[in-house]
Amino acid sequence: MAENLYSEPSIQVPTLAHLEELGKRRGLRFNGATDLEQYREFISKLCDGFNEADKLPEPTLPVKYPRLPGYRPKQEDNKLNGWYWRTDIEGAKTGKLAGRTVAIKDNIAVAGVPMMNGCTITEGYVSEFDATVITRILDAGGRITGKAICEGYCLSGNSFTCNKGPVRNFHNPMHSAAGSSGGSGTLVAAGEVDLAVGGDQGGSIRMPSSWCGIVGMKPTFGLVPYTGAMAIEPSIDHLGPMAKTVYDCALFLEVLAGYDDGLDPRQFPNIEVAEYSKELQVDNLNGMKIGLVKEGFNRPGADDKVNELVKKAVRKLTNAGAVVEEVSIPLHEKCAPVGFPGFYPTSSMKFQGVSLPTRINDLSHTMKVVLLFGEYLKECYPGQFYGRGMNMRRLLSQEYEIALEKYDAVVMPTIPMTASKLPMKDTSLLDYCSKAFEPCGNTMAASVTGMPALTVNAGFIDGLPVGTMFTGRKFDEVTLLKIGHIFEKLNAPAK
Repeated sequence: MAENLYSEPSIQVPTLAHLEELGKRRGLRFNGATDLEQYREFISKLCDGFNEADKLPEPTLPVKYPRLPGYRPKQEDNKLNGWYWRTDIEGAKTGKLAGRTVAIKDNIAVAGVPMMNGCTITEGYVSEFDATVITRILDAGGRITGKAICEGYCLSGNSFTCNKGPVRNFHNPMHSAAGSSGGSGTLVAAGEVDLAVGGDQGGSIRMPSSWCGIVGMKPTFGLVPYTGAMAIEPSIDHLGPMAKTVYDCALFLEVLAGYDDGLDPRQFPNIEVAEYSKELQVDNLNGMKIGLVKEGFNRPGADDKVNELVKKAVRKLTNAGAVVEEVSIPLHEKCAPVGFPGFYPTSSMKFQGVSLPTRINDLSHTMKVVLLFGEYLKECYPGQFYGRGMNMRRLLSQEYEIALEKYDAVVMPTIPMTASKLPMKDTSLLDYCSKAFEPCGNTMAASVTGMPALTVNAGFIDGLPVGTMFTGRKFDEVTLLKIGHIFEKLNAPAK
């Protein structure tokens, strides 16, 4: 009898007038009302199927550990503005991360905890599931102490586009922490947490790690599952570890990495996860070759002092037995980022689908300019440059692969200048947008090619950190971490 009761549909059958309007928008022509009526009849059957499917319980991600919702911290308790939300979620009693505190970039879902992804449009959304990396951190004994501020929809290489205000650099609060994982970077640098999870589509783990003077790794594409994090573009979405030392970064990667049972289409089933931290028990780099990428030192606006510091720091690797030579990767200067199966956070998608159209003017200027340019390309050159970009990334990958046949890693400044000052209220819109993307030049290539890249601090100029970025072969994080570990030792400040 229950199947005969009326049930309010989730999807309404469109009216004939609505279908006619939709057809006109697409330039469709109909042979009279009969065509439309038959289209509508067929569509009504499709709607019936959708409505039946919508009654079924939806599979989601597990929530294994209890927690309270937490709170938005007061300004006096958040002087660097690195925190969006404070929590205290304890995981297992034992494990690789036992006793360690962790901050989570605020584009990653933590059940019962608000997430705004740097923009008030999303503020108010509370996830009912934990992202896969959250469960892995808690299973390993980590303690999650809050969500770290990120840039508006994660679309900035600088740290001033979040609606909750700019993230300040621990080393000089009037300077940027870089983005979009700026909160994660400055909280680790300040010692407010031991570890942080960052996200990276164009450099957003490595840029804040560089300007905050810590270690950050964008792993090989697909090594760490992105399940339960807000995406920008599925072909360049990465999550990865940020930490004070290469050892901590390696240990954290052991916890985060691994196959997610098909929930993340970015992954392959045969992923192997090494015990990265144990691989660091080396005291030399005998037989290894490092290539200094010429184009990575020739960026517009590059600071000669940064370039020289990085070269000097890298050449110290010869003291550990490595060979250091210059190499050219011409396309490095020209690279630009260009339905998947798996888990979809439908509650988040629905929330944004309702909020975005009604509050679109709350977007940051960086989001607005990208949206405008995207709409222009879509209207005038539909699919043309997206497809070309996807094809060109193959050429960029080939150039890197050729270089990495000869070298174990290639290296350049993570950002070829020290942290810029945060903009003032009277900053022009053009300067705002230019500054937002200024740090991204060297970091984008590894995001586009999917190759792993590690940034380690090389030293300081005028009190501000300078990062050195090593890029390696896919799924060869072990080699990068070994090189980074020796580099860290050779360039450690004198005590």
